[in-house]
Amino acid sequence: MLKENYFKTTQVLLERVYLQNQAVIEKLAPLMATSVADGGVIHTFGSGHSEIIGREMVGRAGGLVCVSAILDMTGGFIENLEGYGTQLAARYDRNHGLQEGEFIIVISNSGKNCSPIEIAEYAKQKGLKVIALTSVGMAKKVKTTHSGGKMLHEIADYVFDNCGSFGDAIVELHDSGKFAGPTSTMAGAMLINLLQMEILDELHKLGIEAPLLRSQNTDGAMEANRDLARSYKGRLSKPL
Repeated sequence: MLKENYFKTTQVLLERVYLQNQAVIEKLAPLMATSVADGGVIHTFGSGHSEIIGREMVGRAGGLVCVSAILDMTGGFIENLEGYGTQLAARYDRNHGLQEGEFIIVISNSGKNCSPIEIAEYAKQKGLKVIALTSVGMAKKVKTTHSGGKMLHEIADYVFDNCGSFGDAIVELHDSGKFAGPTSTMAGAMLINLLQMEILDELHKLGIEAPLLRSQNTDGAMEANRDLARSYKGRLSKPL
């Protein structure tokens, strides 16, 4: 019963996510395609569980090679220590470069925690465009933990809404008032892949061959992927 409820409810949710974010994707894709065509990198950051979504884009077969992740080695354990996110971004900037005109996707379901907020602020100061991937509904019901007083979606230049429920659980357990069945990961992964598909369409319109990774389990893929990565030497968080 619960699995059927979860399956049907998430199907409805994912269609809503697609429709609600379609305009933002179509607005962003031509801008990001131009950046990619000029040799730009797309950066990602997600703290705690949100890191899974950011990693989905990095070094991914069938995805763009020019994606790099800011990784929090504490797994989000100190994401509300003010100043930590700024230092994390600064270290990544020194190692891989955050360049003016590029894009960064910052992922936080609640949008309230310090690290993603500080990463977004640092990137904006460097001249990057910030895309927030968050639950706007949840963000409006909680308060920021950052002394600056702003939520992630209030800082970002563009916002993707994962349309998630408060607490990121969608199925009530047997009329108990308790909920299970998270949706933020599947919705977030779908959104960033929809964005990539639209960017690929735009690159085609520009007459640019997309820097697309192949599965390393196919013949010749390792060599082809490494050839692609040479253009981004030192800029990618995942070596190829």
